Amino acid sequence: MTTIAPDARLAGVPRTYPPRAAVVSWIFFDWAAQPYFTLITTFVFAPYFATNIAPNPATGQSLWGFAMAAAGLAIALLSPVLGAIADASGRRKPWIAGFGTLLVLASCTLWIGKPGDPSVIPPLLTAVALASVGAEFATLFNNAMMPTLVPPERIGRLSGTGWATGYVGGIVSLIIVLGLLAANPETGRTLLGLSPLFGLDPVTHQGDRIVGPLTGLWFVIFVTPLFLFTPDYPAKRPLREALHEGLWELKQSIKSLPKQQSLAAFLLANMIYTDGLVSLFAFGGIYAAGTFGWHTIQIGTFGIMLAIAGAFGAWLGGKFDDRLGPRRVIAGSLLILLLSVAAILLVDKDSVLFVKVAPPQAGAPLFSSAAERAYLVLGCLIGAAGGPLQAASRTLLIRLAPKDRIAQYFGLFALTGKVTSFIGPLLIGMITAVTASQKAGMAVLVVFFVTGLGLLMRVRE
Repeated sequence: MTTIAPDARLAGVPRTYPPRAAVVSWIFFDWAAQPYFTLITTFVFAPYFATNIAPNPATGQSLWGFAMAAAGLAIALLSPVLGAIADASGRRKPWIAGFGTLLVLASCTLWIGKPGDPSVIPPLLTAVALASVGAEFATLFNNAMMPTLVPPERIGRLSGTGWATGYVGGIVSLIIVLGLLAANPETGRTLLGLSPLFGLDPVTHQGDRIVGPLTGLWFVIFVTPLFLFTPDYPAKRPLREALHEGLWELKQSIKSLPKQQSLAAFLLANMIYTDGLVSLFAFGGIYAAGTFGWHTIQIGTFGIMLAIAGAFGAWLGGKFDDRLGPRRVIAGSLLILLLSVAAILLVDKDSVLFVKVAPPQAGAPLFSSAAERAYLVLGCLIGAAGGPLQAASRTLLIRLAPKDRIAQYFGLFALTGKVTSFIGPLLIGMITAVTASQKAGMAVLVVFFVTGLGLLMRVRE
């Protein structure tokens, strides 16, 4: 396992940077982790859970929201503490390995999710929450490695390329699932017209359930280059000493936040708009399943289109990030998200922006109705904006935070991204449960994006 020599660091930034192979291997972490978000929480397993395991889609959306809220709360409470300890101890890779293992084991557990079996609901929701914790914490420590890899003027491009690569990984994983593994229960054929590989049974939705083990295997394979070729910080002190020093430094950092107005405003804005974005991605597939009756193939195809838009948006956003600055990229992305979500709330299966249209017909070609096509366009706009929003957010943090405590501030970044992350899913779950309306539950996201944009205006790079 390679490390950065102690004399190669100045204020947390190396004077010399590792070779291209190290940077490419770091970028592939996003590729390795993305199937959890693409296959499990957005386009395959979450909609499958809501429509085939839970009693009905509204109840499924509500239960899923509660599980994501619990995971978000745990991540919020632990992120800054773990980041501070990691800064004090010096190492990043052991944390990535530990939380990556949690992601792999919890994801594989989703195979037990047989349709129509209510007894599997508690263990499934527990596994999804644990996998979310593993994915988010592994990502936190991966992000903290960024300043050691490229010069500051190339951080935006590195971040955008990482997000774009992750989206491409999501696309590839979705194509594998839809084209080779998940079949329509009525026809027994995949999207490519093939019988599922490995004899997966369409009736018991084994093609949907296999995304859990596939996510785990995918992560193990593609995160390996990071451990082989990307240098880590050297170990600075034993864990017990790092614990005491890290907690002390965290306390001092929190005390100093009121004096760092731009950084404090950014962390608050990130807290709010990230909550909205995560909730939007988490419930977009479930919302489509309930509104249009889409199943795995339709939702997965939509996911591929959205991921392509996201990859292009993240790559282009990285270029704009280095040229215009991350704050402007974030503001533009939030405006697109706000308008897209508002428009989606005015799309139903028989109407688009208050105009009546013909509803989807049984047996019709994929996405043949006007309402479905409108949802596709708006979804692609959301994907194109979501990538640069997340990529530019982590580069803006790097520009604002002290370089010698970067993992700690990424912990605070994760804290602000998660401390209220249970509120979005919780509000969606509660409003959906009370009103029995998915549309009413999703409407709350408009408030998150408006508030986040307002706070961002107070940030100065």
